[in-house]
Amino acid sequence: MAFETPHLELGGQQVREMFRQRFGASPSVFRAPGRINIIGEHTDYNDGFVLPMAIQSCTWIAVSRREDRVLQAYSEQFDDPVHLSLDNLSGPPTRHWSDFVRGVAAVLQNCGMALRGANFAIRSDVPIGAGLSSSASLEVSLALAMASVACSAVPQLNLAKLCQEAEHKYVGTRCGIMDQFVAVFGKAGCALLLDCRSLQKELIPIPPKLCFVAVNTMVRHELSSSEYNLRRTDCAAAVKALQSVLPNIQSLRDVGWEKLKQNKSALPEKVYRRCRHVVGENGRVLAAVRALRSEDPGELGRLMYESHASLRDDYEVSCRELDLLVDLASSRPGVFGARMMGGGFGGCTINLVHPDSVNAFRSDVSRLYKEQTGIMPETYICEPGEGAGAWAAENHLQT
Repeated sequence: MAFETPHLELGGQQVREMFRQRFGASPSVFRAPGRINIIGEHTDYNDGFVLPMAIQSCTWIAVSRREDRVLQAYSEQFDDPVHLSLDNLSGPPTRHWSDFVRGVAAVLQNCGMALRGANFAIRSDVPIGAGLSSSASLEVSLALAMASVACSAVPQLNLAKLCQEAEHKYVGTRCGIMDQFVAVFGKAGCALLLDCRSLQKELIPIPPKLCFVAVNTMVRHELSSSEYNLRRTDCAAAVKALQSVLPNIQSLRDVGWEKLKQNKSALPEKVYRRCRHVVGENGRVLAAVRALRSEDPGELGRLMYESHASLRDDYEVSCRELDLLVDLASSRPGVFGARMMGGGFGGCTINLVHPDSVNAFRSDVSRLYKEQTGIMPETYICEPGEGAGAWAAENHLQT
């Protein structure tokens, strides 16, 4: 199955009509994008650098106020309605999609927002489990919708932080800030260089001769969530061990190549390899920015291949299907680079392809992957999109 760039106007119209049919009222509509990450994997929770890009695929939420203190939400994707009381939002993750609704509501209330009951209809063209950040897209759009019903506004940076907190405490994934940040601050036509320590950002224009294509393995191995949290634990253990010889460091962001090599003996071999990936990946992000600015797709592609090898061998978060897709891409004409994207153990690869080669690339890789796995992958052309905002009935975005 191939996924084409969605029409923003159509998405807003569809969720509004879905809401009217289910709740019989005229709603307000909000949206937040998914994202790709060009390079910079597992660096965000190490205070490092990332280079994501908001895409035009979005989660859409239609909302209207209720007169009680109930949140009633219907998602087209899950077809499992949620009914929550604003007075009973506590509790651990349940592994149900309602954790996102509950978590966003809880963190907004906990920061002092006087939430009101509301009905929600949710529609998304961000694939779930593909590594395109469907979770952050849902969280940010929910937060905007809830704040609107409460007649409140949340500053953009606070919005990203609160949605990250919701995922930590109520969904159970200790994610970095990248996904929520780019969902809020993304800009059409640009990638976003983010310093995850200072949260300073810089927009990096995407040259028109480049095209990013995500290819979905269509697998999600069960250990993905638990192993993600274990990698964070490995990194924290590395910092603690290195602080005995490098007392001024606060995170792996502060450890360069020379310091890491000089103090290799302070770390277990596995933990050293985790560090080697993070330190190298930070350097690759900054080099990728230089490659984009100089419009050098060959160099950017080389860095992407290096990133994948590091994620596969040092961070050990790849899998057979991801490795196969990268190998297949590397032999296709017009492909500059490819790598796994996201937390790992399934999901998507991101591929840098010349625009003239995109159709042949999608066809060839889909056919070859199916021949070797029996699985037909999905492919998504990822165009840089705008960050979250309200959708106006006049078919334009207000951000």
